[in-house]
Amino acid sequence: MRAAGLSEKAVAIAPGIHWVGALDPHLRSFDIILRTANGTTYNAYVVRGSEGVAVIDTVKENFSDDFFRRLESVAGYDEITTIVLNHLEPDHSGALPELLRRAPQARVYLSSRAQMMLKALLKPSGGGAPDYTPVTTGDEVDLGGRTLHFLHTPYLHWPDTQCTYVVEEGVLFSGDVFGCHFCGARLFNDSVGDFRFSFEYYYAHIMRPFREHILDAVSLIEPLELATIAPAHGPILRHLPREYLHRYRELATPRLYNEARSEKTLVIFYLSAYGNTRAMAEAIAAGAERIGGVRVSLYDLEGGDAEIFTDLVEEADGLAFGSPTINADAVKPIWDLLSSLTSVNIKGKLGVAFGSYGWSGEAVRLIEDRLRGLKMRVPVEGLRVKLVPDPGELDECGALGEQIARHLTGRIEERVIDMSELVG
Repeated sequence: MRAAGLSEKAVAIAPGIHWVGALDPHLRSFDIILRTANGTTYNAYVVRGSEGVAVIDTVKENFSDDFFRRLESVAGYDEITTIVLNHLEPDHSGALPELLRRAPQARVYLSSRAQMMLKALLKPSGGGAPDYTPVTTGDEVDLGGRTLHFLHTPYLHWPDTQCTYVVEEGVLFSGDVFGCHFCGARLFNDSVGDFRFSFEYYYAHIMRPFREHILDAVSLIEPLELATIAPAHGPILRHLPREYLHRYRELATPRLYNEARSEKTLVIFYLSAYGNTRAMAEAIAAGAERIGGVRVSLYDLEGGDAEIFTDLVEEADGLAFGSPTINADAVKPIWDLLSSLTSVNIKGKLGVAFGSYGWSGEAVRLIEDRLRGLKMRVPVEGLRVKLVPDPGELDECGALGEQIARHLTGRIEERVIDMSELVG
């Protein structure tokens, strides 16, 4: 599958280093969830030293012809001593089985977390595991005048991911990090069209849930001399590459600061058909505020789309979701918000559900199940109220708010158990 406007030969990006990837300009969705209005690239690279040639990643399987054609323009298969796999997702490893068949003498280098994935990847081809070496930060391969230095950067965005740095040329092969789904035949960031939206969109939908790992990786990369960042997708960053590193640090650093750092934050989202769930939300908020040390915010989902709350959710310590039950389900804006949370790291945050209902009241339990599926803590049982909450039920809502606040602040009341309760 050839793309117009690009030579069939490899493209030099530094002395002895070439791009041998493929363009996919007509792709319109990636992994189902990402829109790719401009298509994407599958970037693979060749590094030549005086004592051997290394191939850094491959391409999606149905673009293998482009990859091998470009590879053959700069190296013979018998010269390949090293294959580096920064990430084993199929769009980067699709041509690997055939590459191993053509260059069986090559040794594979990959992260320790990728070993089982490598075996699973090669199983359908009927080939056994090749000679491989697991590597981590500080490990190196000497190609003769070209040194491959490995950096352990897990969860960017799979557990197996790593980066590879060519010491002598200051070229960082970064895998998915610093990449984007943008297809430009001119390849380089100072030659292609404006890809800023694609860069930010890719971060928001692929990298954002792993911001702690991003900050670790950025700290590992910042001390390096950087002439070029060569990601696995999108433009090769040869112009001001450090600016993209700085941008990732900005994106991964919390932007919503709690003015009183000692306080915990509880955000209560709700939607209310007749004001009943709203009354519950307000009572829960009042209860939480009685405990102290918790800053509470109320948001009516009728007033905004789910996407605008992403930053707020990411910074909150606790999240409560209120929904009436309509047609035996929670209302759509609640599900839209919960669906959007897959792009945010909410693992371990406290989650609670509540809501008013008329007949069956399934919404609260359904929301709780979803919160657990998102790996949130759900230590407090959700609260359901039939139709209009009376003063006693509003007191229960206030008590629920107090419970939430105690969990957030670590002031859980110890329960004294009567041993007789455990007998019988």
